Amino acid sequence: MSLDIFGFRAMWSPYFFISLLVISAIFFLAATKYRIKFKDSEPITTKQTVLFIVSVVLLYAVKGSPLDLLGHIMFSAHMTQMAVLYLAIPPLLILAIPKWMWRSFLNIKVIGRVFSFCTIPLISLIVFNGLFSFYHIPLIFDFIKTDMLLHAIYTSILFITVIFMWWPLVNQLPEQETLSGVKKVGYIFGNGILLTPACALIIFADAPMYSTFSDPNAWAQAMELCVPSSALSSLNLSGPEMFNGLPLLEDQQLGGILMKVIQEIVYGTVLGYIFFAWFRKENAEADKMDEALVKFQTVE
Repeated sequence: MSLDIFGFRAMWSPYFFISLLVISAIFFLAATKYRIKFKDSEPITTKQTVLFIVSVVLLYAVKGSPLDLLGHIMFSAHMTQMAVLYLAIPPLLILAIPKWMWRSFLNIKVIGRVFSFCTIPLISLIVFNGLFSFYHIPLIFDFIKTDMLLHAIYTSILFITVIFMWWPLVNQLPEQETLSGVKKVGYIFGNGILLTPACALIIFADAPMYSTFSDPNAWAQAMELCVPSSALSSLNLSGPEMFNGLPLLEDQQLGGILMKVIQEIVYGTVLGYIFFAWFRKENAEADKMDEALVKFQTVE
């Protein structure tokens, strides 16, 4: 059966699309026309522009496109959403925002203090991975997925904490660097290890764990997060199996595998980024030392 029966609003989330357009317009106006109001502002680069647009497009793809609707029907689609939303988008977004914009934001005393505490590597590492694993405990997952307000609050908190988690790795502010190249590598491995138990629980389970993907009543409640109740009431639906061609257990296992695979791809890419950044820095310092040595010998 086609997802079209749920209607245009459920398929394409027009209000979310408009919200992203407004946020993007505010960002680019602040980064161009009104940047003179910010201290030490610089023109936004092509790289930052592209990264921001890619971040917004990915955000709409996972939270506004039919993938969001499918994420309430197939657990594998849900985990793909989670992987892109929490592993791919945050580092791109951090790199997309200019340094002077970050500094203006962090110079607000209360925000700066909270941010400094929450981005302490050990704290940010444990908090995000703990909240993510906690979310996927079946009883908690089903409870959150059937309450619109609670779901919005929890997923928003997860997104904020994942920004804190990514900050020590990819932020470009020298005064905010808390990890060296080698420590960043250890931090990434720590992330991978802490996320593994939740994925393993899902992959190696011998029965479907989540009522919101197996029980018709719980599923119907969860669907109200993205489909208007008036539209749902007019449909005669028996459960998610009407749209999901995979057996529930296989779909669940596939979700855990996809999460782990996407995690490995993203972390591998970031490891490469960190290595080349460290390599360039070491070469630059070596060149400076060579220049200083040549000058010293010339003076002698």
